[in-house]
Amino acid sequence: MKKKLFDKFAELFGSADGARFYFSPGRVNLIGEHTDYNGGHVFPCALTIGTYGAARKREDRMIHFYSMNLDSFGVVEVSLDDLTYKKAYNWANYPLGVVWAFAEKGYKLENGFDMVIWGNIPNGSGLSSSASLEVLTGVILTDLFGIDSLSMTDLAFIGQYSENNFNGCNCGIMDQFAVAMGKKDNAIFLDTNTMKYEYAPIVLEDAKIIITNSKVKHSLVDSAYNDRRQECADALAALQSELDIKALGDLTPEKFEEHKDLIKDPVQLKRAKHAVYENQRTIDAVAALREGNITKFGELMNQSHISLRDDYEVSCEEIDILVDLAWKIPGVIGSRITGGGFGGCTVSIVKNDAVDTFIDSIGRTYKEKVGHEAEFYTVDIGDGASRIDG
Repeated sequence: MKKKLFDKFAELFGSADGARFYFSPGRVNLIGEHTDYNGGHVFPCALTIGTYGAARKREDRMIHFYSMNLDSFGVVEVSLDDLTYKKAYNWANYPLGVVWAFAEKGYKLENGFDMVIWGNIPNGSGLSSSASLEVLTGVILTDLFGIDSLSMTDLAFIGQYSENNFNGCNCGIMDQFAVAMGKKDNAIFLDTNTMKYEYAPIVLEDAKIIITNSKVKHSLVDSAYNDRRQECADALAALQSELDIKALGDLTPEKFEEHKDLIKDPVQLKRAKHAVYENQRTIDAVAALREGNITKFGELMNQSHISLRDDYEVSCEEIDILVDLAWKIPGVIGSRITGGGFGGCTVSIVKNDAVDTFIDSIGRTYKEKVGHEAEFYTVDIGDGASRIDG
């Protein structure tokens, strides 16, 4: 991969002398969906698929972005003197947003840089290609420009800040945090209210994590994602008329049931119910995992999907077909939608001896029902973003 990137870098910018090599993973969330902006718990892990980058500092104030996945855009050229969002920049608005966010946070660059990327996260799949690219850019900037006062957690927050304020998607912290802080063979149990986190080993003696891509692309910026955030905020405001809480994640299901009549709007009520119950499911799921009770973990994954489908309404017909098919296969421990929703992927835990059946039968039936093929990735849990050439 390094050679492929460096050859392209040399072709575009004269040589690859002095260029450095980086990797930033994608992520999958095992449970705890749409809880991160509601002050709840999440349980994501970094993957071994992600975004590779080659970068080198320039002497002038120009930045050049090039994606080997999106050759048709050519080299996107931006000046440090004009860090503004432009539709024509397309994908490059994500790394550019991080440069802008660095400047906003007091880290203004004096020189530009050249950057070539290639990624193997399927576009629009809900496996956080945008967060992967944002954190990759943060790692590149701190490394190339010797900024050693920013931690990996800081880079996660800068990535989120840029996506919220530069690219206009009101995402929570989970994606960037998982990409920045990933650890091989561990998921991250993160309390988004306090930002306290711990690593939990994912030991699947006899099972695999399989991600199934519905090939239905979602774009969170244009979707109902921001609407869901607003509905939760409105539900929270209604509860705060009598309760001293800062976030929906502060409530237990019991407390929520006691006070839910404060929420008069039926849609807001459903959104809040999901946020509260999903938070509890995530806490329970990690406890089950620690006890080695993978069956319970799977049951909670299934409940999570039902809630995301019915109460949060972020699933879609194609995803529901994938999940329903998975639930019917013996050896599937749990299966649910993962990511922001409105398309994208499911995540399933499947016993080793059921993996072939899972892929064959779901693949065949899904194509019959939907008219296009799904893609399957058996994934490994990897480390967070870093420079990888010494």
